[in-house]
Amino acid sequence: MNFNKVKTLKGEVTVPGDKSVSHRAVMFGSIAKGLTEITNFLQGADCLSTISCFGKLGIEIENGPDRILVHGKGLHGLTAPDSVLDAGNSGTTTRLISGILAPQSFTVTLTGDASIQKRPMKRIIEPLSMMGADIKSLKGNDCAPLEIHGRPLTGIHYTSKVASAQVKSAVLLAGLYAFGETSVTEPVISRNHTEIMLSHFGAQITTKDTTASILPEPVLEGRKIMVPGDISSAAYFIAAGLIVPGAEILIKNVGINETRDGIIRVAKQMGGNITLLHENRDSGEPVADVLVSHSPLHGIEISGSIIPTLIDELPIIAIMAAYAEGTTVIADAAELKVKESNRIDVMVDNLTAMGADITGTEDGMIIKGGSPLHGALIHSMADHRIAMSFAVASLLADGTTSIEGGECVNISYPGFYKDLAALSVL
Repeated sequence: MNFNKVKTLKGEVTVPGDKSVSHRAVMFGSIAKGLTEITNFLQGADCLSTISCFGKLGIEIENGPDRILVHGKGLHGLTAPDSVLDAGNSGTTTRLISGILAPQSFTVTLTGDASIQKRPMKRIIEPLSMMGADIKSLKGNDCAPLEIHGRPLTGIHYTSKVASAQVKSAVLLAGLYAFGETSVTEPVISRNHTEIMLSHFGAQITTKDTTASILPEPVLEGRKIMVPGDISSAAYFIAAGLIVPGAEILIKNVGINETRDGIIRVAKQMGGNITLLHENRDSGEPVADVLVSHSPLHGIEISGSIIPTLIDELPIIAIMAAYAEGTTVIADAAELKVKESNRIDVMVDNLTAMGADITGTEDGMIIKGGSPLHGALIHSMADHRIAMSFAVASLLADGTTSIEGGECVNISYPGFYKDLAALSVL
């Protein structure tokens, strides 16, 4: 796929539904009693993997053009699948569903694609095993495929080594079925979509500082869920609006959950002109329209507790840093190495190919901004966030940028290139 420089960007865009919220709406609707109606669901490959898995577990899910209807059967309504559960490329599906499957009364094999089979699962195997779960990595490497023999669990207080919403959620979901209270304490708070939505469905869940606790055997009731636009998808338009001269973009209905809004805070720290309009909390999650206009950006240091709030946005932040004046340092982000690709190495290699001054570190990157960028062959490594980041980088780069494997954006944002083209003034 080839991309060229644009004159400017103008207009408004509505990004797909939030991936994290879409996953959870299907999962929690499946183990709730009665009908859950989901609108603005993300029809990307990852979320469709979640629908497929719960369909195999005996849940009727109607995937219509305007809404998803999940006919939930309650906490104990899942049934043994007649084949392997395939989570595709979805780490969220793999890790969260493991927490739901561990206390069931049947055995399941859970797998995914080649990328998932390399991603670390010890981080969920360990706490779930402490609760009494029987989970085996079939290749003995702490990765999928996983064989999960369902058995009764006991609540624990788990102190997580990493701030990970997926780890926290897996343990809390297992805690729905466990004997006694289950708590998870993190080093810093990770995204809290699970806590917000489980509470919305009727779970007894409390949070204090960096600890979330849940009581077992609640009666979860089906709900109407309006999924906010995914801030991770909005991030590419936020960045594009800031770096392209003369640009002005309105991004509609974006989720601005404070455990996810690090991209907005960082962009403002870099000098970005961003305004939030029409803020509301109609479905539990905070939502706003985001107005972005071109701004001269400057380098900053990004590290510490803000990192979990923007871990998925760091590739596009690296692009912003390359076009900013001065040096940007990204640290405490070793988690980037175990995403769909090693995002530190991939960003360094591709930005270097475009002429940027960037150095990779053990836990991040150092980017000296201001060097003019030029088109290059970009190796996406089939990583959607890499492909979208370099599509934005191409908007200001001289010559043609070719993105190898650019179709991988279908994982989270199938219409991304079309939406970007619609805003482009050539």
